[in-house]
Amino acid sequence: MRIAVLSLLILVFAGGRAGAQTQAWVQYVEGGAQARTVAATATCPEVTIDGHARAMQLRAGPTAGFGNRLCQLDLPAGARDVRLDGRALPLPVRTPRRILIFGDTGCRLKGRDYQACNDPRAWPFAAVARLAAARHPDLVIHVGDYYYRESPCPALDKGCAGTPSGDNWASWKADFFDPAAPLLAAAPWVFVRGNHEACGRGGLGWFRMLDAAPRETACPATSGAFAADLGDFKLYVLDSSGAADATAPAAKVAAMAAQLDALKLELARQPGWILTHRPFWGLTPVARLGSVGPLEVPINRTQQVAVEGRDLSAVQMVVSGHIHHFDSLDFGNARPAQLIVGTGGDIGEWADTPKVRDMTASIDGMDAKRLSFERYGYFLLDRDGDDWVGVFRDLDNRLIANCRLHLRALVCWGAKPGTP
Repeated sequence: MRIAVLSLLILVFAGGRAGAQTQAWVQYVEGGAQARTVAATATCPEVTIDGHARAMQLRAGPTAGFGNRLCQLDLPAGARDVRLDGRALPLPVRTPRRILIFGDTGCRLKGRDYQACNDPRAWPFAAVARLAAARHPDLVIHVGDYYYRESPCPALDKGCAGTPSGDNWASWKADFFDPAAPLLAAAPWVFVRGNHEACGRGGLGWFRMLDAAPRETACPATSGAFAADLGDFKLYVLDSSGAADATAPAAKVAAMAAQLDALKLELARQPGWILTHRPFWGLTPVARLGSVGPLEVPINRTQQVAVEGRDLSAVQMVVSGHIHHFDSLDFGNARPAQLIVGTGGDIGEWADTPKVRDMTASIDGMDAKRLSFERYGYFLLDRDGDDWVGVFRDLDNRLIANCRLHLRALVCWGAKPGTP
């Protein structure tokens, strides 16, 4: 099993050769932390660690789609000051007290769906990132789906005119690195692989830049399960990019089961949350007739079958995206709570509703207390003793919902209109 502690990402704009820009971050991999950079220079740069310069090593060279270099350097344990081009890369907080969660952030360009990437209200990821950064989180969790610009913008469509497309650096920069800049500079990140980072979609960019493995992996591949150690609890990161939502094919169940097996002792004994893009238990809107609905269908059957009979005694909550709304499902002590925050910028389901719905839902043979709504925004959790107190804020920074996580109980309720 590969144990990785934490993914940390901060965007650094530094003048390189011929005015080149550099993106840099630090993430923990097997055996410790590692600095990485997307460098437009001819050679890998140096990193200064506690006053001592160290040359980075090449991780991936230029390709047709990524005309830059990906460089990396293992960092010694206990490093107190890490700098690239004179800019400090903030180090992880051992026990974070404020955690920000969101996902599904890119601008959709595919098939018949062409989001207006040039309109900050129609594609609000940059605004969400700015608002979230102002809350000064200790840690950011992105639950997957960074890359959405799969097809060229149609001719004469001003909403997305000029945007790049395809799994290449230009698209990744436009979809993620540029709009995320304020939030990337504000706090460490943990990255989860989404289905948009599957091989054949955004897999090249994912494995080149954000995957936690110490070496670039070639598609097809599954990102290895790992545990991020946050002091008194852990984040268990699983790759559900290839899972099937409506069915449970044997090969896909086996792939998910293998990841659970890799972490099974910790899942039973070490308190923490599972992070995976597709929710174990979720309901997705498929139809609505006027004010009736939405009609919803349950997902994810692959993961539900894979987790049957497993000991998840120490898991308090499963944190996911994939469905483009906010959803909380509280099963009491019977199973971990399910949190869904797919609210970062991609378009929602047409049948969904911004109305805050407080109800009871039945999924995978069990009833759950539920709060659900479809809005752009972010979810912020603050530590309160042994509990976590959460708030969801929308694109206008309005408080929409409150939550409290106590052990496995995730209780959420709608905020009163006008509450600051």
